[in-house]
Amino acid sequence: MAKDIKYNIEEHMATISRNNGGWSLEINRVSWDDKPAKIDIRTWNEDHTRMSKGLRLSDEEYQKLWEYFRSL
Repeated sequence: MAKDIKYNIEEHMATISRNNGGWSLEINRVSWDDKPAKIDIRTWNEDHTRMSKGLRLSDEEYQKLWEYFRSL
């Protein structure tokens, strides 16, 4: 039996894209299972009740990624 996933979107940072089905690729600060929030990049449905697999980054990892893209 799959464990229920507890999450809280603490801050919406950006919507990168949206598809015709209403799902959007977003950057958010999300707390998973009551752990400290991390930067989270994944696709969400319109009411944020379903999500795809995604990528979670610490603040330091996000900063390094941001610096890399700014240098291009």
